[in-house]
Amino acid sequence: MNWDNFVDTAFEMIQTYGIKLLAAIVIWVVGAWIIRRIMVIARKAMTYQNYDLSLQKFLLNLIRWGLKILLLLVILAQLGIETTSFAAVIAAAGLAIGLALQGSLSNFAGGVLIMIFKPFKIGDLIEAQGQIGTVKVIEIFTTKLTGLSNKEIIIPNGTLSNGNIVNYTTEGTRRVDLVFGVGYDSDIKRTKDVLNEVLNSNPKILKEPVPVVNVIELADSSINFVVRPWCAAEDYWSVYFEVTEATKEALDAAGIEIPYPHHVEIRKQG
Repeated sequence: MNWDNFVDTAFEMIQTYGIKLLAAIVIWVVGAWIIRRIMVIARKAMTYQNYDLSLQKFLLNLIRWGLKILLLLVILAQLGIETTSFAAVIAAAGLAIGLALQGSLSNFAGGVLIMIFKPFKIGDLIEAQGQIGTVKVIEIFTTKLTGLSNKEIIIPNGTLSNGNIVNYTTEGTRRVDLVFGVGYDSDIKRTKDVLNEVLNSNPKILKEPVPVVNVIELADSSINFVVRPWCAAEDYWSVYFEVTEATKEALDAAGIEIPYPHHVEIRKQG
C-alpha cells in the first residue's frame, strides 16, 4: 500500500467513523451529566422521605448502574455495534440470578416495602406471623423483634410484608379488656361503683375515652362485668396487672363475692 492509498483509506475511515465517534463522546458526556443530576435528585427525594440509610445506598447504586448500562447500550448503538446480543445476555443473567436468589429477593422486596410504607418503626410493639414483640432492628432482609420475655425474634421481611401486622403503638393509646365475675347475690349497681372507683384511682388510666364498666354475661355461676379502661400504649401491662389486683382487693373490702368453681364429691355407700 502506497502513501496515497493509505491517506485515502484513513480519510474514508475518518469520514465513516469520526462523526459516530464524536457523537458517542458527546452522548457520554451529556449522559454522565444527566446521570449525576438524576442521582442528586434521587438522593434528596429519599432523604426527604426519610428512607433508611442502608436502603438509600442500595437503591442509589441500583439506579446508578442501571443508568450507566443504559448509557453504554446507547453509545454502542451510536457506534453501529449490534446491542441485541448484549441485552439478551443481561436478561439471561438477570433471570438466572433471580431464580437462584428467589427467596432472598422476596425478603429484599419485602424489606424495601416496609422501609418505604413504614407500617411500623423501631420501638413499636407489633404482632405479626404469630409473634408479639417490640421492633428492635429493620434490616433489608429481616426484621428483629424483642419478645415479651426478652427473647429475640427474627422474621423474614418477605413473609412479614405479605401478612397481617397489628401495630399496638401507632395510635399512642390502648384499651385494656378485662372481665370480672361476681356472685348472683351481688348488687349490680354497687359492684359497678366499686369497679369504677378502682379505675378512677389509677393515675395511668385516661379520662378520655371514658372507661367502660358493664354487665356482659349472666354465666352459670357468676354475673360477669366487662371492664375496659384506656391508657398509654407503654402502660398497657402495668394497668392490666394493677387493675386486676386492685379489683380483687376492692371487691373483698366491699363484701362482694367472687365465685369460684365448687367440686362436689359423690360417694357410693357399699
